[in-house]
Amino acid sequence: MEPRMLLREVNPAAFAAMVGLEKFLDGASLDKKLKELVKIRASQLNRCAFCLHIHATDTRKLGETEVRIYMLNAWRETTYFTPQERAALALTEAVTLVASNHVPDDVYEEAARHFSEQEISELLMTIITINSWNRIAITTGLTPPA
Repeated sequence: MEPRMLLREVNPAAFAAMVGLEKFLDGASLDKKLKELVKIRASQLNRCAFCLHIHATDTRKLGETEVRIYMLNAWRETTYFTPQERAALALTEAVTLVASNHVPDDVYEEAARHFSEQEISELLMTIITINSWNRIAITTGLTPPA
């Protein structure tokens, strides 16, 4: 399937701005595996096959186990994730699905128990950025390689 358009070619400045966010996040203090798990979970919720492919691959390169990648879709029903990861995943779901229930106080408070304000800001920007990439990929028709 051919993409509808390639943002990096049609609007290089907009694409560069998104890449700039990624570069900022690359230098953030949050654990790289945690950031990738967040990106996978948001991409699952948004059903973005292109981003799922990229971030599952990237997460494996960081040494993440297959079972944890597979279980992300049912993380609440497993014991594979730490309390800190669970707080990040809950916040990811709340922010990604913000129209459904906003971000409940208990979800934010649980994140605040496990992360500093600086880390929450980085986590929030990670969630917002992957949601933007998901929407770009889905709207422009990007698909993973065969």
